[in-house]
Amino acid sequence: MRYSQSTPSLFAGISYLSATVQAQTGYGSPPSPTTAAPSCKGANTTAELIWYPPVKSDVDTLSTVINGSGIYGFVFNSSQAPLNTYNWCNMPHTNPATYTKVNDSSYKLEYVEVIHRHHKRTPYAANTFPVESYAWECSDEGLFFGGKPLNPYGNSSASTYWEVYTSPSNPLVPEGFNGTCQFPQITRGGLDDSHQHGVDLKAVYSNMLGFIPEQYNANVTSYRVTNNVITSQVASMLIAGMYPSRANQDTPLLIQPDSIDSLEPAYTCSVASALYGSYGSGSTAPAWLAHLNASASLYATLDRLSGVNPNATDWHMSWDHYFDNLSARLCHAKALPCNIANKTDCVTMAEADEVFRLGEYEYSFIYRDSNQSLPASVASYGIWVAELAQNLRHAMGQGNSSVTSGNSIRYRHNVAHDGSISRLLAILQIEHMVWPGMGAEVIFELYQKDGGCYFLRVLWGGQIMVSSHPALGRLDMLPVETLLGYLDGLVGVGGSKVPGLCKTPECAFDGEGCK
Repeated sequence: MRYSQSTPSLFAGISYLSATVQAQTGYGSPPSPTTAAPSCKGANTTAELIWYPPVKSDVDTLSTVINGSGIYGFVFNSSQAPLNTYNWCNMPHTNPATYTKVNDSSYKLEYVEVIHRHHKRTPYAANTFPVESYAWECSDEGLFFGGKPLNPYGNSSASTYWEVYTSPSNPLVPEGFNGTCQFPQITRGGLDDSHQHGVDLKAVYSNMLGFIPEQYNANVTSYRVTNNVITSQVASMLIAGMYPSRANQDTPLLIQPDSIDSLEPAYTCSVASALYGSYGSGSTAPAWLAHLNASASLYATLDRLSGVNPNATDWHMSWDHYFDNLSARLCHAKALPCNIANKTDCVTMAEADEVFRLGEYEYSFIYRDSNQSLPASVASYGIWVAELAQNLRHAMGQGNSSVTSGNSIRYRHNVAHDGSISRLLAILQIEHMVWPGMGAEVIFELYQKDGGCYFLRVLWGGQIMVSSHPALGRLDMLPVETLLGYLDGLVGVGGSKVPGLCKTPECAFDGEGCK
């Protein structure tokens, strides 16, 4: 959950949320039966390339964050929650119970691209306390690593997995939790959530819509992961959920070289990093320091309980570390931590809720509320959205796909991170921003109508996404040329503008931190 690599939205359930709740959860409006779309001749191919502010809500109102209570009805303690509720542990995703089919048979689904955050995990080691009061065991799962000859097959290999242990002959104490886990790793609960995510997507796109085949076909569906192994852990379970016959079978996962990976993203973009650093985590901008100063007493309390050094910069430049530590415990039904020297001096639920409110506030500020969130996200995630644009064009018969060997693919699935999702939401200028929780999902559905006009539907957690940008608005049967024109204007066809954006100090807006 690092700002350089990481972030949310919500879902429609059987009973739709009220407008007020939607404003607080960050999800778009619920899907309704789609009516006739405008003629493709009416597409706006010159959408303004400027930032529009999100709709104000409790999430990004500092007085509510500091003085409020609870966490807006969000769930932080279980993978099980109503389908229409923001659930940090297992975010709402497209599923047969809440999915709304297009009710006009003249629309034909031509292409689907899915991107979502990995599912729940142990915290990063850097986010654990100097000494943890209890162990964290992961002996109920195996993280498999190995290799085998392919193309052609050769000698067989064993299915090998890591088994974490400590040695009585090693006098050093591991960082953070003792036990048998890696920090991070997808937990047994996260693996099960990943499997169910796959089951639900297959139920919609195969059983309900007949769009992808009942049996796995590598010429139709493809899966992509980042260089962080937790995304591969998720993909292995998700694929078996979609296609049970793939259990224990060899299945390829697309991955780009670490130095240029666009999905995570991991490519170097010094301008974006500097821009984020000028107004967000680590900056001295007054707008950023306001919430840190207002929550100084909470920092003092948690530092005393945890043993974290009050001068540890990485713990105090944002609420990311405490957020990850506390939310990971609660998602796995573990107790909130206590002072090592006094087991009765523990973090309270009210204090944890305040940490969660502060974290949600930070992600909204970094990825939507600041007018610099758009240029920072465009530069740091522009290559992936350029790949998305090329995949959409290919599905319309305009050139090859972004993967040279994947010209027959009509369902692409990307397993990514909160930073991936947050940057994408920033570029689409989502109306209500939240921190994308575990499994948070965006889906692009491309439809054809009238023998050549193409329209796009974008789902955020299974609901129609709503953008603050007036040319995008409610992303429900938007002429695809409108989105392509917007993305091309920002990043260039094939991401051609991104190298320049990452090397040339540019600032599209006047304002604090913009040089």
